[in-house]
Amino acid sequence: MSGNFDGQEVFSKRVKAGKRTYFFDVKSTRSNDYYITITESKKRHDDGGYVKHKIFLYKEDFNKFVDAFNETINHVKTELMPEYDFDEFQRAKEENFED
Repeated sequence: MSGNFDGQEVFSKRVKAGKRTYFFDVKSTRSNDYYITITESKKRHDDGGYVKHKIFLYKEDFNKFVDAFNETINHVKTELMPEYDFDEFQRAKEENFED
């Protein structure tokens, strides 16, 4: 058994963000290629299940995706909300760990 199946997860990072959770997963193909899935998971109020939205990101698009993502975030931070303290949530998280 080679261990290289379509969609085999080789790395995962979970980010809890309020009522949502984001999963960044690296998966392998049979031909030892890799791609990333980004999944947003949000709990449904009506039945307690989850609504999931998934994006597949392939290696040929990694750099374009990162560039566009960073440009978009920087636009919000510098042009739309320059006065907002985007680090406040990180500080609050760090303070909670010190207790």
